[in-house]
Amino acid sequence: MLSVGVDIGGTKVAAGIVDEQGAILRSLKRPTPSHSPEAVENAIVESVRELSAGLPVGAVGIGAAGWVDTEQALVRFSPHLAWRNEPLRDRLATRITVPVLVDNDANAAAWAEYRFGAGQGSRVMVCLTLGTGIGGALVINGRMFRGRFGMAGEFGHMTVVPDGHWCPCGNRGCWEQYASGNSLVRDAKALLAEGSPRAQGLLDHVADHDADKLIGPDVTAAAVEGDATAIELIADVGTWLGKGMAGLGAALDPDLFVVGGGVSAAGELLLGPARSAFARNLTGRGFRPLAEIEHARFGPDAGLIGAADLARHSITEPPGPARGFWPRRRHPRRSARRRPILQTLAGGFGGPVVPGAEPRA
Repeated sequence: MLSVGVDIGGTKVAAGIVDEQGAILRSLKRPTPSHSPEAVENAIVESVRELSAGLPVGAVGIGAAGWVDTEQALVRFSPHLAWRNEPLRDRLATRITVPVLVDNDANAAAWAEYRFGAGQGSRVMVCLTLGTGIGGALVINGRMFRGRFGMAGEFGHMTVVPDGHWCPCGNRGCWEQYASGNSLVRDAKALLAEGSPRAQGLLDHVADHDADKLIGPDVTAAAVEGDATAIELIADVGTWLGKGMAGLGAALDPDLFVVGGGVSAAGELLLGPARSAFARNLTGRGFRPLAEIEHARFGPDAGLIGAADLARHSITEPPGPARGFWPRRRHPRRSARRRPILQTLAGGFGGPVVPGAEPRA
């Protein structure tokens, strides 16, 4: 069965048709219209409509950045979009005729790695995405662990430095303030502001040699090309990454960490220091197995691949307590729209978008 995966980011909507082997058959990207929930929902529907023309799509999966209550399919809060307790699935159900799944974008990316990427065969996998912040997800024995309210995996907001750097979440000393793209840029700009001669090489990778325009990929690119200061900055992020992993290792005892996101493009310049710090800081070191730390196989497509596969499994996995892909509900699964959806699937495919459905105003 084919399914559509949609990855909603702060700047772009990426969507694709994905088959049962995780291959993308068609894909598109469009800017995220973040000024209103309605505009984003219109972009989702238009993406599904454009991609699914002439293909038997059976489900749509959406990965959204933020706190997603998967049980009720609510986006409780999104840091980049105007979603506050937004009933995204219910909004889309009037315009898309096949089942819609809504999940956190980090969960979707982790699922792609578990099913088709670096996490295949893992018993307990922790996936970390290092971008602006740190996204996290946990897969245990082939099941996505979402927690009671669907919001598990916010590892980036563990406190690692009491009263440390301020975090936009409102706390101080969060892990992502030391092991993310934002922390990388902050520390690089601090060196440049001090006038450090050893940091001037970083500007060779910045537009107009303007320090204010420095972004994380600039530092990563400089490190990959051998800039000593950039390598040191990446290693520092890797060390903090490993320290946080040691805490997760003590709490969760995983056999594998998969690291993705933009900062992970530094490869072993990041993961080497992370492995060393993990081994040095893990509780019980020397008397317990060490989890593997591997680079994610998928790049920016991981979110849409995972969202599509989660959506497929949400309708093909048997119902009941054993369900692991689609979270259990507080209320019976039977609903007013259940029968029409099943009739649509059984009676032949006519496209996943309601013909003539009006865009939300």
